[in-house]
Amino acid sequence: MSIGALLFDLDGTLIDSMPHHQIAWQEWHRRRALPFDADGFFAATAGRANAEIVCELLPGRTADDYLAMADEKEVLYREIAARSLDLIPGFEALRRAARERGMKLAICTASTPENMALAFGRFGLDAQVDTVVSPADGMRGKPHPDIFLEAARRLAVPPQDCVVFEDAPLGIEAARRAGMQSVALTTSLPAEDFASFDNVLAIVPDLTAIDVAALERSADAPKTETSHA
Repeated sequence: MSIGALLFDLDGTLIDSMPHHQIAWQEWHRRRALPFDADGFFAATAGRANAEIVCELLPGRTADDYLAMADEKEVLYREIAARSLDLIPGFEALRRAARERGMKLAICTASTPENMALAFGRFGLDAQVDTVVSPADGMRGKPHPDIFLEAARRLAVPPQDCVVFEDAPLGIEAARRAGMQSVALTTSLPAEDFASFDNVLAIVPDLTAIDVAALERSADAPKTETSHA
C-alpha cells in the first residue's frame, strides 16, 4: 500500500474538544431530566450527527424540534470552547512530514459549520489541508463511510490508499467500511476500545507519536498485531 492521503477527524483528533462536548451534552441532558452516562454516551455517539442522536433520545418530535435541540447543544459547546479550546499535539510536524512525501490531507468531521468556524478561526486548520468534508455537505455521519469516501473522491486518491486518524470507535468503523486503514488516538477512550478493529495500524496517545515513514511500513506490512505507542 502506498499512502496517498491522510484523513483527520476534527474533535478529539486535531482539537482537544471532547471534554467540552461532554460538558455540553451533560447540561443538555440535565435540562431535560435525562440520565447521562458520559463514557457510554461518547462510545455510542461520537462521530454521529446531532440530529440523529437527539432523535434517538427523544423520539416522536418534529424535524424542526430535532434541529433546534441539536443547535442548543452546540451553542453550549461553543460557549465553553471559545474560552479554552486547544490543539491535540503533533499535527504541524505530521503535516510537514506528509507533505514532504506528497500526501494529500483532509479533515473529515461530523462537526457543525459553526463549530468548524470556531476551530478554524482559532487555529487555521482548514488552510492546512486540501479539503474539509462534513454532514453539512449532505452526507450521513459516521459510522457510515460517506464522509471518508467523499474525501477520497475529492483528493483523487483510492480509498485503500487513505489512512484515517480517529479518536472514536464509530470513526474507525466508518474507515473500515470505506476500505481504509486507520490510526486510533486515545485522547478520549482507552486503547482496548479499539482492539477489535482489524483496520487499525497503530494506537497512539496523540499525533506526536506518529512517524510517517514507520506508518508507511506498517501499511505495507501483512496484518499481524496493532502497534501501540
